Amino acid sequence: MKLRIREIELYERPVHLRLPFRFGVVTLRDCPQAFVRARIETEGGASGWGAAAEMMAPKWFDKNLQLTNEQNFEQLRGTLRLARDAYLSDAGAATAFGHFARHHDAQMAAGAAQGYNPLLAAYGPALIDRAVLDALCRLQGVSFYEAMRANLPGIGGERREFAGFDFGAFLSSLRPAATIEARHTVGMVDAITAADLTERVNDGLPETLEEVIAAWGHRYFKLKVGGNLQADVARLEAIAQVLDRAREPYFASLDGNEQYADAQGVAQLVDAIRTHPSLARLWQSILFIEQPIARKVALDVDLRDAKLGKPVIVDESDGELDTFVQARERGYAGVSSKTCKGFYKSVLNAARCRQWGPGYFLSAEDLTTQAGLSVQQDLALVNLLGVTHVERNGHYYVNGLAAQSREEQQVFLDAHPDVYERTHGAVRLKIDGGKIALGSLAGPGFASGAMPGFSAMTRLA
Repeated sequence: MKLRIREIELYERPVHLRLPFRFGVVTLRDCPQAFVRARIETEGGASGWGAAAEMMAPKWFDKNLQLTNEQNFEQLRGTLRLARDAYLSDAGAATAFGHFARHHDAQMAAGAAQGYNPLLAAYGPALIDRAVLDALCRLQGVSFYEAMRANLPGIGGERREFAGFDFGAFLSSLRPAATIEARHTVGMVDAITAADLTERVNDGLPETLEEVIAAWGHRYFKLKVGGNLQADVARLEAIAQVLDRAREPYFASLDGNEQYADAQGVAQLVDAIRTHPSLARLWQSILFIEQPIARKVALDVDLRDAKLGKPVIVDESDGELDTFVQARERGYAGVSSKTCKGFYKSVLNAARCRQWGPGYFLSAEDLTTQAGLSVQQDLALVNLLGVTHVERNGHYYVNGLAAQSREEQQVFLDAHPDVYERTHGAVRLKIDGGKIALGSLAGPGFASGAMPGFSAMTRLA
C-alpha cells in the first residue's frame, strides 16, 4: 500500500532518573525523550496520525568527550529536523518502507555534512519510520504484528545481497510470543547489595541487584565492564556472589561498552574470568559479549583467532545498513536490535541471520526505553523477530510514568493492563517472574492503544 507523508511534528519532554546510570563514559541523571507525530494519506484519500518516542541519550550516539550533553541533545534534534525536512520534501507516494529506502542515503550524506556519524544520522528516520507505520496500521485497523507478517510496509529486496530472498515468506513465518524475558542491566555504579549504598532513594522500589531479583524475579542479566581488568574482575565477583545463590540457571551478557582498544584486551578479561574459580558459574552463564572494542577500530579487528570462548556482537559500531555484513567478515556473530537505530535495520539483520543460518543472531538491547510508546514499540519489534530476552533498564533507572499526568498514566494502564501496573504511586512496566507480558501489544497500531499528552510537551521548531 502506497502513502504520502503530509505532516511531521517533533516534540520532547524531560526525563529525570531515580538512580544514576553509568554506561561507557557517561553517568546519566537527566535526559530528554523525543517524540514524533506523523500524518499520512493513503492513495484512497484516508488520512491518519501515528507516533513514536525514543530517549536522546548523550555520549552513546557520539562519544566525543569534547561535546557537552546539551550539544549531544542538539545533535539529535538536528538529525530529527533533517529527517523531517527530507521526508516532507517529497510528496510522491511510496510504501512505508519505500519512504525509508528513498531517503536513507541522502539522510546519511546530509548528516555527514553536519558532522554526524551514521549512528547519529539514522536517529531521525528511526522515529519517523515508526510513526509512519503506526499511522498506517491504525488506518488499516491492524496490529504491528499483522502488518509485518503481511508485509504491509512493502519491505523488498532492493539491496543486492537479498536478491532472490523471499521477504514475504520470511515475514509471514514470524511468530511473536506471549511473553519475553527481561534482561536486567547492572550498570557500572549500580549497587550490588545494601552494603554498597551510601544513601537510599527510599521510594520503595529496588535499589540494588539483590532487591531487583527479589522484587522482579529476573533470570537474565546484562553486566557492564569498564576496561580496568582488576576492577572488572572484582565487580564481577561481587555480582556472582549474588547471582550464584539462584538454584535455577541464570543467563547473562557481558557488555564491554567500547572500553577496549583491541581483541587482546578483551582476551585478557576473558582469561581472568576463566581462571577465577569464583566466576566459574558466571562464565558458564554468559551468552555473548557485546561491543567490547571501540567503534572506530572495531571492524578493523579480526576476532576469528581471538579465542574469546563466547560469540561477540556489535552495537555502537552498527551505523550503516550493511555493518552486520562487515562485522561477520571480522568474526562477529551477532548484532543488536535497538529501535533508536531503525526498526527496518533490525528486520534486515534478522533476514540476514535467516540467510546465514545457525550461529548468527540478533540480540535485543536498550537505550533506557521509557514507559509508553518507546518501550512498547521496542518490545513488539524484538518479539516479532523471535528474540526471547531483551535488555530492559528504563523501568529501573526511571520511576515509570510518575512524571506524567494521572490521566496519561491511566490511559496507558487501561490500554495495556498486562504490560503495566500501578505500584508505589505510579504506573510502571510490570515484570513478574522476570518476564513481561505482551498480549495487549497486538492491538491496532504499532504496539500502542494509547497516546501520550503531546499538548504538555515542548514542540521543536
